[in-house]
Amino acid sequence: MKLWTVADVMTTDVATVKEGTPYRDIVDILTARQVSAVPVVDDFERVLGVVSEADLLHKIETEGHPATRRVFEGRRRRAARTKATALVARDLMTVPAVTAVPHTLIPAAARRMDTEHVKRLPVINDLGRLVGIVTRGDLLKVHLRPDADIRRDVVEGVLHRVLAIRDGIVRVEVHDGVVTLAGELDRHSATVTAVRLAQAVAGVVSVEDRLTFLFDDTTLANTGVA
Repeated sequence: MKLWTVADVMTTDVATVKEGTPYRDIVDILTARQVSAVPVVDDFERVLGVVSEADLLHKIETEGHPATRRVFEGRRRRAARTKATALVARDLMTVPAVTAVPHTLIPAAARRMDTEHVKRLPVINDLGRLVGIVTRGDLLKVHLRPDADIRRDVVEGVLHRVLAIRDGIVRVEVHDGVVTLAGELDRHSATVTAVRLAQAVAGVVSVEDRLTFLFDDTTLANTGVA
């Protein structure tokens, strides 16, 4: 069963800037490329940080209201005040950059974005060099997969390859990403595994379990009987 990774959905034509790229040039790049952030890279394409629209907006927020230094100042306010007066990417970027590697599974990438409160992940290789970028929208591409492709992965990847279930035992229907499994298996644990693995197939929205079984082997496991 194929597990979709960041490499399957990432953008490889990435707009980047260097540490010395001026503020105005960064704005021009974001506008021209219709992106909300750009990685900052060195001469070897290693990711140093990311400049986002949020980083750039600090300057606009303080226009006409200079950011004054406070006696007791938190880290976030201090960083915002610095970025409000910054002129180049080196002083505007957020560091360290939150990144991913090409083989990062899509669910793991989504969790990382949520945990780190970021909207995109620069994708780097083993040398730390930029090879792509993945956004929240890119991760949602798996749900654009045709129902026929999802069904094939469930039948061939889950039922045939993993569970060794012959054709005709389980009926598989897919509509708008919702998978329906129907039929009778020999063991309860097999039905549980089939549903769990089907849910892991890329593009599956949910699984409707209509499977039945001949023998409930889960009761033996719960009582410790071998």
